[in-house]
Amino acid sequence: MGWLDRVDDQVDALTHARALQEASRSAEAYVLLERVIRTTTDPTARADALVQRLSALINLGRTAEFTRAIEEASAAVRDLAEPYLHGHLNALAALAAHHQGALDRCVMHLVRAARALSAVTDPDRDTAWGWHDLAMAYSYLSFHGYALGAIERARQLGMTAGIPEETFAAPGIRLRNAVALDHNGDSDGCLRVLRDVAADLARFLHAGRAGQLRPSSLAAYGYAAARQAALGDRVVVDGAEPSRLLTHGGDSARVRDLRQLGQVCLAVADGRPIEAVTRLDTVQVSNETLGAAEPARLRSIALTRAGDHVAAHRADRLAFRLAAQRNDRLRDVYIDGIAARIDHEEMRREAARFEGEALTDPLTGLPNRRRLERYITAVVTRGDRVVIGVCDLDGFKAVNTRHGHHSGDLVLQRIAGVINRVMRRGDFVARYGGDEFVVVLPDTGMAEAAEVARRIEAAVRLEDWESLVPGTPVGVSIGFAEVSGGSGLRDALSVAFEQADREMLRAKTRPRAS
Repeated sequence: MGWLDRVDDQVDALTHARALQEASRSAEAYVLLERVIRTTTDPTARADALVQRLSALINLGRTAEFTRAIEEASAAVRDLAEPYLHGHLNALAALAAHHQGALDRCVMHLVRAARALSAVTDPDRDTAWGWHDLAMAYSYLSFHGYALGAIERARQLGMTAGIPEETFAAPGIRLRNAVALDHNGDSDGCLRVLRDVAADLARFLHAGRAGQLRPSSLAAYGYAAARQAALGDRVVVDGAEPSRLLTHGGDSARVRDLRQLGQVCLAVADGRPIEAVTRLDTVQVSNETLGAAEPARLRSIALTRAGDHVAAHRADRLAFRLAAQRNDRLRDVYIDGIAARIDHEEMRREAARFEGEALTDPLTGLPNRRRLERYITAVVTRGDRVVIGVCDLDGFKAVNTRHGHHSGDLVLQRIAGVINRVMRRGDFVARYGGDEFVVVLPDTGMAEAAEVARRIEAAVRLEDWESLVPGTPVGVSIGFAEVSGGSGLRDALSVAFEQADREMLRAKTRPRAS
C-alpha cells in the first residue's frame, strides 16, 4: 500500500499536483495545493499538501516563504506515524535551509531525512521521489558521493513502482560535481564527468526515450553541453543542441539560472568572449544553483579566450577562493556537530545516574531546571564556593514574531551550543525556561565570572545570526551572583538567583559594543 492509498480526501488533486511539479509547472501546482489546504478536513491530505507546497515554493525560488512553510508542514506531519512523510519533509527542509545559507540546519535535516526514508517498510513512487529530493539536497551541499547513492536508491525504487529510468537520470547532480571539480582547479576531471553526462543523453536519444526525461533534466543536459563547449570540448549530439535544451525547465528558479549562465558558456564557445563577460556583468543568479564560484570561473574562461590573461588569473583566484570558503563552512558545521555529539554523550552518561526522571531539556539537550537545582544543592552543601549566572536572550521575541517558532527553536539550540562552547571545564550550563539559561561556576569568584560573561557575550555577538534569522539580531544579557553556603540553603539560593536576575536586567540597559 502506497502513501496516497492512506489519504482519504482530494487524492486526485494531490496526484495532479505531483504531475504538475514533475513537469516543472510548480506555479500551477502551488495554486492547486493551496485550494486543498483551505478545504480539506483530512489531516493526511492536509499534511501531504503542505509538504508538496514546500516543494513548489523551493522550485519557484520563493525563499522568503520557506520558514513559515516548513513550520506549517512540520506541525501537520508531527503527529502522523508515516516515515515517508517525515523523510520527504526533511529532505525538502534541507534544500530550503541550503538556499537560506543555513548549513548547520541543512545537515541536521539531511540526517533526519535519510533515517526516515530508510525506515519506510512499503516504499512506493512517493518514497522514490523523497530519495530524489534528498539526493538533490546532498548535491547542492557538495556531498556528491551521498547524492549519487541517494539517486540510485530513487532510481531502483522508481523502476519497481513503474517510473522510467530516465525520470531519475538527475544530470544536475553530476553537473554540480563537474563544476565543483573545475572550481578547485581540476578541469580535466570536470570534462570527464561532463562527457559521461553527454554520453547518457546520447544513449537516451538513440533509444527513443528522451520523451521520458523531465524538463529540468533537459535544461541540465543543455548546461552540461554548453559548459563542455566553453572549455573547448564541443560535442554535438544529434537533436540535442545546448541552446534548445536550455529552453526547457518550465518555471523552475534553478533552471532560469542555468539558462542565463548557459548563454554565457555558448558565447564563449562561439568565439564571443567579450559578449560573455558583458552578460556576466548583468546576470543575477543564486549562489546555490552551481556554487558561488561559477560566475567567477566563467569570467576567467571568457577573459582567457579574449587574451586578457592577467584579469583571467584574478577571476580564477576569486573562483578558487569562493570554493574554498564553502569547504571551510562545511568543515566548521561538521566540527561543531562532532563537538555537540561529544557534549551530548557526556550529558547522557550524567543523566543516566538519575534513571527514570526527566532531567534534560528535550529541545537543547541541556540539563533542565530540576537537574540544575540538584546540582547547585549538591555543590553548595559540600561547602564549595559557587557563582551562578542568569543569561537572557535579547531580540528573541522578534525572532518568533518575524520568523516563527520553528526558527525560535533553532536559535535556542544554537545559543545552547555557543554557551557550551565557551565554558570552562567543570562549569555547568542549564536551560532554566523559555529563553533563559543559567550557568554555574564552581570554585569561582566574581572577577572570573565577569570574564566568563565577556566570553559568552562575544561568542553570541560573533555568531552568524543573519543566515539563520535574517534581519533579526540576537544578543544576550548576563547577570552573576555568588551563593553563600551554610544554614538556610534554600534562602541563600533564592537570594542569589534574585540578585543575578537584577544584574541581568541592568545589563540589558547598558550600551553594547557594536
